[in-house]
Amino acid sequence: MDGTLVAVAGFPILLPFYCIQLSKSPERETIIQTERPSFSVLASIYISLGLLSAADCYLYSVGLLYLPVSTFSLICASQLAFNACFSFFLNSLKFTPFVLNSLILLTISSTLLVFQNDDSTDTTDTSKGKYAIGFICTVAASAGYGLVLSLEQLAFKKVIKSKTFTAMLDMIVYTNLVASCVIVVGLFASSEWKSLAREMEEYKLGKVSYVMNLVWTAITWQVFSIGSVGMIVEASSLFANAISVLGLPIVPVLAVVFFHDKMNGLKVIAMLLAIWGFLSFVFQHHLNDCKSETYQRNTDEVSRASSTRNQ
Repeated sequence: MDGTLVAVAGFPILLPFYCIQLSKSPERETIIQTERPSFSVLASIYISLGLLSAADCYLYSVGLLYLPVSTFSLICASQLAFNACFSFFLNSLKFTPFVLNSLILLTISSTLLVFQNDDSTDTTDTSKGKYAIGFICTVAASAGYGLVLSLEQLAFKKVIKSKTFTAMLDMIVYTNLVASCVIVVGLFASSEWKSLAREMEEYKLGKVSYVMNLVWTAITWQVFSIGSVGMIVEASSLFANAISVLGLPIVPVLAVVFFHDKMNGLKVIAMLLAIWGFLSFVFQHHLNDCKSETYQRNTDEVSRASSTRNQ
């Protein structure tokens, strides 16, 4: 449970940023002029996303407990497919051939792993039943993460309608606050807090290393949150998710080096498919940028021509 909490409990380090005046261009400070959302509306958004985030973190923790690092990370690649499905219904995502190709490849790369649980079971010393639980929880967590990202994009677009740094901080801090409270309640309700001292004592590298590991993991998660929410605001939830998936194929290689995990041929194929799928999505994003630039250029030319005629 402490692994679940560490993913969201580091939000206090972001509080000083509320006092920092960031210099931005007028364009980036522009806020759509609409009525400011009421407190009850914003509270419902932050509470709902916080509850989803808490459940998502717990599912990820269970998955990581029963699965090898390499298998866990590659299954997480399916979060992009789930994110795309939710974005289709919530954010009006258009499925192009390159996007479909990316989703299919990433989905195949993760589902391939269910057929090779024998060596993964040996690596983690878990039964097939626990392996199945870990697999199901990781897939469910990936789906939940995709839903959270799509809902955040929907909230910024339809309700918050602001691209300021303060709005992004509010989204991170308040949702993490709710998630932290829920996880802490679960920690005491399940009596798992009693095992924290023993877990610290049994940590092979010592108590200091244990605490530092938790602290820096919490800080890293908050840095990731800032980047993720920033990409959602400036681009889309799917692009933010694709950037995070980019690092997944690297994890199995690091797991082999540091944790002596097994890397068989099926995992290699899954990793290559994940890379191919990501590159396909990046190419589609490049095409969208080119199309947007062309449209803007044509619009400017028409506007200048119209101004010349009026003169």
